Amino acid sequence: MFPEDDLLPISALQHLLFCERQCALIHVERLWAENRLTVEGRHLHEKADSGKGNARGGVRIVRGLMLRSLVHGLYGKADVVEFRPSGGADAAAAAPFPVEYKRGKPKKDGSDVVQLCAQALCLEEMLGTTVPAGAMFYGVTRRRVEITFDDALRGLTLRTIERLHELIRSRRTPPAVKEKKCDRCSLLNLCLPGALPGTESASRYVRRSLAIASGVDGPMSE
Repeated sequence: MFPEDDLLPISALQHLLFCERQCALIHVERLWAENRLTVEGRHLHEKADSGKGNARGGVRIVRGLMLRSLVHGLYGKADVVEFRPSGGADAAAAAPFPVEYKRGKPKKDGSDVVQLCAQALCLEEMLGTTVPAGAMFYGVTRRRVEITFDDALRGLTLRTIERLHELIRSRRTPPAVKEKKCDRCSLLNLCLPGALPGTESASRYVRRSLAIASGVDGPMSE
């Protein structure tokens, strides 16, 4: 069980699978920058979270539901959770079905579905039930993609959660490696792939550059 102070955001799982350096820049060095993609994504999330809960066709819809798992050390917010009639012996029971909104289209790195599966793990712990499936809604295609939380996806999600905690505990930022995907990253100008010595953190580089620009060129503490 993780103490409250050690819980990590579910969104960090997506950062980790996209790029471990990006994940460390955000969650260890506390750096952030926006670009068009992040702004569009944030607006889509805000739209999904902004509406009040309602019911439609026997399905109760809850928006912006706060999530937490002390077992896995995670916290976050579900864009939408639909509580659908289970159809089982307990007619009053409702099965949670998380829905995550993304601005783009399905990603090859699996980061979207891992994030959704982590939401399911939180819901299972919080509600004492099983969450067999959920869905991704993509802004580009304007379609839902239903995701089954099978053993393979659950295993990948648990391994990713474990790696996330290892990375954050280490307090180390992996060295930058220039890849094609770097051009889509909002942290490109802070990460500076290929421009930094392997042992220098991005935040230290930024502080050192500002000091040189202001005429203060000397040793700097972390």
